[in-house]
Amino acid sequence: MNAGKSILFAVVLLLAGCGGGGADDDISAPAGTPAADADISLLFMGNSHTAANDLTGMVLEMVRAAQSGKTVAAVRSPGSMFLEDRIDHEPSITLQRSQDWSFVILQAQKYSSSGQFEYSTAEAVELVRMAREQKAVPILFPEWPRKDVNETQRIYDLHVSIAQQEPACVAPIGQAWDLALERDPTLILYAQDGNHSAPAGAFLTALILFATITGAAPQDLPVLSQFAVEQETQALLRTVAHDTVQAWPPRTWCPELAAQ
Repeated sequence: MNAGKSILFAVVLLLAGCGGGGADDDISAPAGTPAADADISLLFMGNSHTAANDLTGMVLEMVRAAQSGKTVAAVRSPGSMFLEDRIDHEPSITLQRSQDWSFVILQAQKYSSSGQFEYSTAEAVELVRMAREQKAVPILFPEWPRKDVNETQRIYDLHVSIAQQEPACVAPIGQAWDLALERDPTLILYAQDGNHSAPAGAFLTALILFATITGAAPQDLPVLSQFAVEQETQALLRTVAHDTVQAWPPRTWCPELAAQ
């Protein structure tokens, strides 16, 4: 790593430790191996759906649990914004280009809540291309549907259309939420606003991202007691995640991983 990159990561870790400017303005780097030195490095770009309930930390701990003997690090890009805004956000792009990440997880593609309008996907396609230029595997993160709104397939298909333009994995997150609530309607996956995640919803989302990143079976993960999700709920969500990725393989559109 050259001197400029070393300075950048010193600043990244300093900002994460200080926590100045509020959660949505911080570069989030869970404690542990610096991303530049980790065997597996994860870069998350998204908005409040990525920031809430320590989703980044959940994915990090799941990957660590499955990849014994390897160091894992995760960083969340600064700010909370749509991908169409992220592409012009200099701190995010500088961070993305600062090293060869293992995986870049992209969330916050804008979509029409009514289904009557179309928003540009060109910026998401470009972010996927940039990740590939940095030798990372890009993962598209379709958001779960809003509570009581039938929009899983529409959101998923939108992200598939991006991956068909520029290869990327597509995580079947909405399908997992639908299946979980079908099996247990009493699950509290949503926050009170009916849009963001509750801890269990974040945990299920993390399981799908974990399976996408590693190719490992979610059912094989141990209980992660550091997160505010009961053991029985974790067990149910692991089974739901396992069944979801069997039915909706997330690596279909990322050819270097599809055969693994």
